[in-house]
Amino acid sequence: MIEIEHLTKHFGSTRAVQDVSFGVQRGEAIGLLGPNGSGKTTIMRVLTGFFPPTSGVARIAGLDAGDQSLGLRRKIGYLPENVVLYPDMRVRRFLQFCAGVRRLEGARARRRIEAVMQDCGLTDVAERLIGKLSKGYRQRVGLAQAMLHEPEVLILDEPTVGLDPRQIIEIRGLIRRLRGHTTVLLSTHILPEVSMTCERVVIIDRGRIVAEDTAEGLTRKVEGDDRSLLRVRGPRDEVHGVLAAVPGVERVESGDTPDPASDLHAFILHSSAGERVRQAAAAAIVGRGWGIVEIRPVALSLEDLFVRLVTKEDHGSADGAA
Repeated sequence: MIEIEHLTKHFGSTRAVQDVSFGVQRGEAIGLLGPNGSGKTTIMRVLTGFFPPTSGVARIAGLDAGDQSLGLRRKIGYLPENVVLYPDMRVRRFLQFCAGVRRLEGARARRRIEAVMQDCGLTDVAERLIGKLSKGYRQRVGLAQAMLHEPEVLILDEPTVGLDPRQIIEIRGLIRRLRGHTTVLLSTHILPEVSMTCERVVIIDRGRIVAEDTAEGLTRKVEGDDRSLLRVRGPRDEVHGVLAAVPGVERVESGDTPDPASDLHAFILHSSAGERVRQAAAAAIVGRGWGIVEIRPVALSLEDLFVRLVTKEDHGSADGAA
């Protein structure tokens, strides 16, 4: 449904996007993840026909974003990072205006307006002026207009900016419900956002793709650090020393201990051996007569993944330059 092939975008001497290629299948939800300034918004603006590419191709449903942007825009709903609204219009009237622009009329327009207001939590503010709404509610109005015409593709640039925690949970749930019948491309610099809403992640940094996979697949690609959590009843320093001596353990960290006066202590083992190290550590603890309350692998967080992947890419670039 979305095809990006060798996309490059320059602004003068600044290369915002460099040879980016990826695709999104029909009904799939993809997260474009990266820090501010990484090129995410530029990719989305090229996709929506706002910017022409310097080189490469961006297509939606077979339509070229550069040459067929008018037809392409009929198929997409777009929530920009800084949504522009009419502050002197009431929410319902604004959505009626958007429906007219989208050539929705009569019963269908009324049905869709009520549906998106319900989905986006706007029913209670339908008659309020947009200019009097909080930033979070204005963001919801922007999302509602993007969904109004039931687009085949929904492009969301930082969709939860300005929302409070309860609103964020609601919007995440809405995006998950859209998966399967609407293709969703979501950009964010908020790492948990993609794991909670998207099936696949494209990590971008400084205009280049660093990695592309599911969150689980990215974890497998980060080599050399399997982490295990152990909660042990025993003398902390002695337990630490025994765990550090287990073959395959590269480093031992002290974990959170709720009660420092207790003999229950938490440790994080870093290794590259995984289950074999956990078995050896358990045997060493039991052999000393100490008690194991918990032992389990600890998954890398998306924060860890991003830092490691970007660092790995930097090292690779430096080696190539050398």
